[in-house]
Amino acid sequence: MKSLLYVMTFMAVIGAAFWAYHENYKTQDALSEVETLQRQIGAARERLAFLRAEWAYLNRPDRLRDLADINFDRLGLLPLRPDQFGRVDQIAYPAPPMQDLTITNPVDISSAGAEFP
Repeated sequence: MKSLLYVMTFMAVIGAAFWAYHENYKTQDALSEVETLQRQIGAARERLAFLRAEWAYLNRPDRLRDLADINFDRLGLLPLRPDQFGRVDQIAYPAPPMQDLTITNPVDISSAGAEFP
């Protein structure tokens, strides 16, 4: 009986060791995947910062003004002037909906004929 208990205990220890070994490798794989994802996120943020800087560089007002001057024949772009802007009171807003919804010529349906059960 003692030998059966020893064998069962030994098997339990082997099983626990195998489980711990397996969990250790799963944890290492998960940590490796997290590290890879963090590297990818860092590279994506770096690329985004580069693209934002490039966008700011390409949208410089002096550069856009020069491009508008070079392509004036094709595009016909002119600089904005203060007299091209309107005032708020010049905006045509839609008329408010009518509030007077009185019923004219009502129809009495209570004595129209058919009765409902």
